[in-house]
Amino acid sequence: MKTRARACLFVTSLFVTACSQQDRVAVATPAVAPVADAFQREHAAWVRERAADLGKPDGWISLIGLHWIEPGTHSVGGGEENAIHLAIAPDRLGQVEQRADGLYFQPTEGVPITADGTPLHGELKLTPEGAGGGTKLEYDGGKGQITAIKRGQRLALRVRHADAPARLAFHGLDFFPADPDWRVQAHFVPHPAGRTLPIASVIGTVTDTPNPGYVTFEKKGREWRLEALGDPEKGLNLMFQDQTTGKLSYGVGRYLHTDPVAADGTVVVDFNRAYNPPCAYTDYATCPLPPPENRLAWQHGNGQRERLAVLAGEKKYALAKH
Repeated sequence: MKTRARACLFVTSLFVTACSQQDRVAVATPAVAPVADAFQREHAAWVRERAADLGKPDGWISLIGLHWIEPGTHSVGGGEENAIHLAIAPDRLGQVEQRADGLYFQPTEGVPITADGTPLHGELKLTPEGAGGGTKLEYDGGKGQITAIKRGQRLALRVRHADAPARLAFHGLDFFPADPDWRVQAHFVPHPAGRTLPIASVIGTVTDTPNPGYVTFEKKGREWRLEALGDPEKGLNLMFQDQTTGKLSYGVGRYLHTDPVAADGTVVVDFNRAYNPPCAYTDYATCPLPPPENRLAWQHGNGQRERLAVLAGEKKYALAKH
């Protein structure tokens, strides 16, 4: 019996069918199934976490407005007479003024508003969103939220509300079936220090963004390349378009974040975790666009272009209205 078991293990590793099907299952399946099951569980957990993050009371789908501010003083509130009309808010929330040194907010007397958790009773200069955070105004008992953003030289109020129709209608996301074959081993090639890449946005701004290098990977018998943003020691940010863009996946493209690059330059690019930018869910986002270099296209000698279809990651958002 021991001799038969050893022989069956040997021929199974060579894909020989001399042993019975029952013997092969007994030897081969336990080594493969746990790995595949773990991959599926991890991916499902990641998808749930992403959907939960989008669906938070202050997630991207809670956006109800993006209001660009001109110099001067402007009334803010839910009433139609306000210069800045909010979709969900008390009739008169306050007023905002753009001055040479920034944006200031003055609440309407008697309307409860907090600034970073503290009741606001007088004028306050708003710090725009950024790496260090930013001023957060809250109203409607915390359900409404206003922050300032700066894009180039322009300032705007970004408004969220927990009762946003898009949030109330949100019931999850649609992904391609998780496939381990789309979890590819890539190689990071660094650029000379200080290199930048011009990144355009959906609102027309262009920002020179640090571009530390690019990744190469093989798929469908060819080598493909994606320019990377971010910090290799913390993880790369990849923005790309592929053959599914505008068809099965979002028309602007998709984003992907990797783990840190290993000391030998290798990095795993898991296309199963490619996700839509915020502008897939709302008209009030200012998303960066994938650079032309990241269209995952192969130039043939005859001038024809072959595009890679990434049948992995997040699909189009079904409830998008824009």
